[in-house]
Amino acid sequence: MQKKINKLKIQVLIVTLVQLICVGLFLTLYLFNTFNMDEYVLPEYIAYFCCAIAIFDCFFIWLVIFSVFKLRQKSDIRTSDIVGNDIQEAYLFGKLGFAVVDEEGIVLWTSDLFNQRSINIVNTSIYDWCPKLKDFIEKETGDSLKITSHGFDYSVKFLRTAGLFIFKDISEYENLSKFTTDQATCVGIINIDNYNDITQSNEGNNDAITQVKALISDYAKEFNVLLRVIRNDSYFAVCNFQSLKKMEDDNFSILDKIRKVQFREDARPTLSVGFAHDFPDVNKLNEMASNAIEIAMSRGGDQAVVSKYGSELKFYGGRTEAIENRSKVKVRVFANSLISLIKRSSNVVIMGHTDMDMDALGSCLGVKAICEYCKKPTLLVYDGKLTERKTKSAFISTFSNEELSKFVVSPKDAPDKIKPTSLVIVCDVSRPKMTMCPKLLEVTEKVVVIDHHRRAEEFIEKPVLSQIETSASSASELVAEIIRYNSENPGIPLDERYATIMLSGIFLDTGFYKSKTVGLRTFEASMILKEFGADNGKADDFLKDEYEEYTLVNKLVDTMKTPFYGVVYCQGDENEYYERSTLAKAANQCLQLKGVNACFVIGKTAENETRISARSDGTVNVQILCEKFGGGGHFTMAAALFKDTSIKKAEEILLETLNSNLTDARNEISKKGD
Repeated sequence: MQKKINKLKIQVLIVTLVQLICVGLFLTLYLFNTFNMDEYVLPEYIAYFCCAIAIFDCFFIWLVIFSVFKLRQKSDIRTSDIVGNDIQEAYLFGKLGFAVVDEEGIVLWTSDLFNQRSINIVNTSIYDWCPKLKDFIEKETGDSLKITSHGFDYSVKFLRTAGLFIFKDISEYENLSKFTTDQATCVGIINIDNYNDITQSNEGNNDAITQVKALISDYAKEFNVLLRVIRNDSYFAVCNFQSLKKMEDDNFSILDKIRKVQFREDARPTLSVGFAHDFPDVNKLNEMASNAIEIAMSRGGDQAVVSKYGSELKFYGGRTEAIENRSKVKVRVFANSLISLIKRSSNVVIMGHTDMDMDALGSCLGVKAICEYCKKPTLLVYDGKLTERKTKSAFISTFSNEELSKFVVSPKDAPDKIKPTSLVIVCDVSRPKMTMCPKLLEVTEKVVVIDHHRRAEEFIEKPVLSQIETSASSASELVAEIIRYNSENPGIPLDERYATIMLSGIFLDTGFYKSKTVGLRTFEASMILKEFGADNGKADDFLKDEYEEYTLVNKLVDTMKTPFYGVVYCQGDENEYYERSTLAKAANQCLQLKGVNACFVIGKTAENETRISARSDGTVNVQILCEKFGGGGHFTMAAALFKDTSIKKAEEILLETLNSNLTDARNEISKKGD
């Protein structure tokens, strides 16, 4: 049929060209009065001639249309002509459609299903009708593709040898699947973070709590969420996935609404929200929701965590820095539990994170002092290659080789020291992969975590005891409180060398008390260490730069760029390696400049490792930003590690992340009128 139509096209073209040539030749001769045509050809003759041409063209067009119609009638084959009426009815009942195409994708024939749905694609390219089919035909014959056209959903298969597309209408299945997904059960827990702080005050606590509970109730009604009170400060929530999706699209605006409730600047109410979905067992959903709310609260609260079974957690909010509200009673309870656990263990192995800094080392030594008080054999996991240069220098210069040989164990040998009754204590880190010896966590049954960083999705599995306080400035601060506020009598002694290194760790993580994470408890912890003989002059010497490092820091700062107002970044040389502490110092130095709210420093720390060190003055949550590209840390201090990534590529990832998430990362609590 297509060949005959092409032949008709050629005939139409020839007739049209002949007419144009004849008319053009006549007009040329007439205008130049060749052969005295003015005397023989009158104007009325020309009019008659034009009418004749018009009549001829109309007749010719009708003839062409009639010929095409006849050809179409001869060429059209109904499905019933091929497979019979019974099979045709079966195909229609099963909502199956067929389309035969040539090598170029031109549709030669379609089945009756297309005709019923007024889909006329014969003699046109099937790829123009559905561009997704063009890539699909390159796949294997057994593959299928879902497409949508004219309000219907189809599952498509292609038989290459026959040039046949098979379309199965799956609209009902898709609608049912969407309905099932939208109506799936979701379980959540909503917790008022600082309920006790608010209710213990007499300054309008009833009004504040009433406002908070009213806002939660109104929000639940708006999004069709069923609430049940399980404690004075907690709600159990049930909704369908459609409602949860709306809350996610709304970015859980209830967090902002609660934060705007006026109370006291140091005890402003916030919420932690945890939701779980995509699992048929409600008991499992309840467990997932409990884990989600635990993560939200351990990260400082004021955020929502959504847990989908088998997928990564989603975080919303988290723009408020944790307020220092740690109770000394809570510290005492944890300290007593830790000491009891140590006493029941045969031996203790302590470790920090890779690229161990002064805070990780100091907190580990503080825990070692507790173990020594309990008279338990204690080993510290240490590897000079996995330790920052200054920390390594301080460690080696503080302790003799004989002393180090007694309590230091390498990551390679550490798993061999574990017994069924052993205890592993992890300091300044809660991510398994970032510990000095991840294998140690696999061979032990009892693990304790002491950390001040916000908890990430990846977390040490089921620790028997954990102290994760995001309001603390450092892990050394937490350990200093444990040493002081336990119930042991006499109190736990602390070697002045341990105290000095712990104080140096506080200096490092607070930027010599310049960070906004510094609170009254930080100075109290420093005072405790001074009472134990900490030498602040020596602690400062441990952190002093050598000339070469000072030069490197200034060189990094010289590359500073400002992609957004108040936000800067620096980048190192692609062929030069930097200490992690050097990148952090460059970020801290940039932060000392007026008008800089946040700084990111990019540099290579090894052949296949590129790091980003981030610092903030508290108005930008750099932890949220670093989490977007796989890192983490604290509200004002965070970092990220890229494997096999160039500095240029890391820069592109950083700029893309800032462009998409900087607004959410800005700390709105600092704005007045919240």
